[in-house]
Amino acid sequence: MVSLTLAQKGTPLPYVAGALAEYANETRPNLYAVQWQEGASLKGKDKAANAVLTDDGQEFVGSSAAEAFILSALPTPTETAKWIGFAQERLGGSVAFKDLELAFSELDQHLQMRSYASGYAVSVADAALWGALRASAIFQRNLKIAGQQVLGPALTRWYAHISAQPFVERLVAAAANAQTAVKSSGAKSTSDQGSFDLGLEGVEDGKVVTRFPPEPSGYLHIGHAKAALLNEYFARSHNGKLIVRFDDTNPNKERAEFEESITEDLRLLGIHGDVVTHTSDHFLTIYQYALKMINKGLAYADDTPHETMKDERKNGIASRRRDQSVEENLQRFELMRQGTEEGQTWCLRAKMSVDNPNKAMRDPVIFRCNLTPHHRTGTLWKIYPTYDFCCPIVDSIEGVTHALRSMEYRDRNPQYEWFFPALELRPVAIKDFSRMNFVYTLLSKRKLQWFVDSGIVGGWDDPRFPTVRGIRRRGMTIDALRQYVLMQGASQKNMLLEWDKIWALNKKIIDPVAPRHTALLKKELVPVTVVGGPDVPYSKDLPRHKKNPGLGTKQTVFSSLVFVDQADAASFAHNEEVTLMDWGNAIVQDIVRTGDVVTALTVQLHLEGDVKATKKKITWLGQDPNVHPVEALLVDYDYLITKKKIEEGDSIEDFLTPVSEFSDAVIVDANVGLLAKGTIIQLERRGYFIVDKVAAESELGLVTLINVPDGKAASTASKHKEDPNAQKPKSGKGNSWDKPKAKPVHPDAALGLPEPRDTCNMYESKHMYGDVAVAKPKDITSMYETHKYY
Repeated sequence: MVSLTLAQKGTPLPYVAGALAEYANETRPNLYAVQWQEGASLKGKDKAANAVLTDDGQEFVGSSAAEAFILSALPTPTETAKWIGFAQERLGGSVAFKDLELAFSELDQHLQMRSYASGYAVSVADAALWGALRASAIFQRNLKIAGQQVLGPALTRWYAHISAQPFVERLVAAAANAQTAVKSSGAKSTSDQGSFDLGLEGVEDGKVVTRFPPEPSGYLHIGHAKAALLNEYFARSHNGKLIVRFDDTNPNKERAEFEESITEDLRLLGIHGDVVTHTSDHFLTIYQYALKMINKGLAYADDTPHETMKDERKNGIASRRRDQSVEENLQRFELMRQGTEEGQTWCLRAKMSVDNPNKAMRDPVIFRCNLTPHHRTGTLWKIYPTYDFCCPIVDSIEGVTHALRSMEYRDRNPQYEWFFPALELRPVAIKDFSRMNFVYTLLSKRKLQWFVDSGIVGGWDDPRFPTVRGIRRRGMTIDALRQYVLMQGASQKNMLLEWDKIWALNKKIIDPVAPRHTALLKKELVPVTVVGGPDVPYSKDLPRHKKNPGLGTKQTVFSSLVFVDQADAASFAHNEEVTLMDWGNAIVQDIVRTGDVVTALTVQLHLEGDVKATKKKITWLGQDPNVHPVEALLVDYDYLITKKKIEEGDSIEDFLTPVSEFSDAVIVDANVGLLAKGTIIQLERRGYFIVDKVAAESELGLVTLINVPDGKAASTASKHKEDPNAQKPKSGKGNSWDKPKAKPVHPDAALGLPEPRDTCNMYESKHMYGDVAVAKPKDITSMYETHKYY
């Protein structure tokens, strides 16, 4: 293995060499061991020694030498080589400011219609260019202060996209980790970013083995994502191996469906286990270790009733079965294995302690009888090991060197360590990290299952759920999720995190590439006669994103009859000049009202007017018999619970959000009807949305668009407003998980259409199409016959 050491304060910062090495690791894993080291030089006062590459004892000193070595083993076609040279020669630290500006402009022009510098996928050219720009203080300063206004939209879009690539994330995370390690241990941070320093002992490069052991009894949530990414990070950073092991020891809860979904979610997260195993692969071995414990007098069979056993453990009272003979224990364990009627009344307990202050050490159960068929082994086994028993055994025999798990297991760590000498197994080092807990959010699979079973949500992928699938359906990108988790590091400090930062990070990723479209509320839609408008409607191709021409164009209809939102129309005054976005200015000539509701407008085009001088920039939709607006549904959500943190003893039903799903019927420009499911767009003046369903998938025949939070307070705050006269719930014992299950509802039906529930707050959902009956599509001959427009 080749090692590459980079100086944290080198001149220039050796990001090009680092990016090239990590890019090479994408095609040949663990080819380069990349690490950062404090200081400006790696060789005393030699300022040129900002990087040192070592291969089989031979050193290559300096970033240029390291880059040349790495590039010599990578394919570099002519076009790719051109842009590598551009990165090294035109973007280097010694280039004059004016020359850098020209280089930035040239690169922006090149990327106008391209996602990558060379070809149709990430190449070594992208790695070199990104490294040069990351090392450029001028580029970084402009990016922070002025962004695309100075650097250009294509360049900033491309830079954000490459920054989200796994090989870049590894390099940046390693740099941040090294930076944290040299800071004073007493320094405090007010952010929610954490350190990767877990103080792992016995680390040998190339020999570290970590594992991620999900139970296939539910879907991965954001907390699991942190555990998976951290285990992968430490394995890769030490050139080791990651084991993905399905902990399938409870046939009552586990299903092949969950295993498949977990595998898919890990793939989307960019996590690939070097080995995929199952605890069930080792059932025979674990059973044999249980026999060994019985024969050594370290385990006994017990038929003490559950509540009595719970009370005895709590009060440090020994079980009456604790001192029975080895022969009796073996006989009863055999009855358990056979699954006999008597065997089902017994369990096997480890003989650790009766009254240890740590109650996890008080003779825990290690085997239980269960006749439910297993989804992999069928009816072969009638007994199954507990997680606490099988975990240290399988970790040891599979070669795990470091078991990293969340701090909820801390009290059980001594139990984990007890089994190694008891079973004469190779010990495994164990380290804790804090869980990722979010406000208004439950991560317990048992509690999430209750929401599913009760019909409160539509399934495990409900956009209100913290599952990977749920937040993806809400519009979270995998790039944002990975970056945010890596920002948290492996801190052991428990924090209750707000959702604003992760959604703000997500916005930075989607904004440069989200096409812009238009939506108008159908309720009390206002027809506008445009004096000076075209006699015959026509369509014009306009950019989907003004700052990212690479996204292509959309059709925009211009006509003498357009529609605007009621809220906009109601704000107009006679003779007021407003701007029709993407068209020009118009002067309001006539406003027709029925009560407080505007029913019609007349405006005079004033295209010579200054769009910068108007206060109101209005979205609108024109009509063309050949290009019809599309009916859609905008859906937004609140948190499922009204309390930031549910305490032990709280009853969830006391804190359920009364209304957590809101919808508005709209018409959108015709281009939206062509978008694929999962496309993220920005609706002008409304925010970001993700296409949840195309019209063909919805029972209502509507495109369904789900609001994507942007990280601002309004999008991440709870929408629920407490009734000051309502009686506040009492905290205390009680839970709602054993209540009768409500009949689940269809996801579309959950929207409450066409007559949704009345809601309070900022959303009002009455009849979707107003009080006027909607003509059936077959009766509509022309969308711009005004007497039929809705």
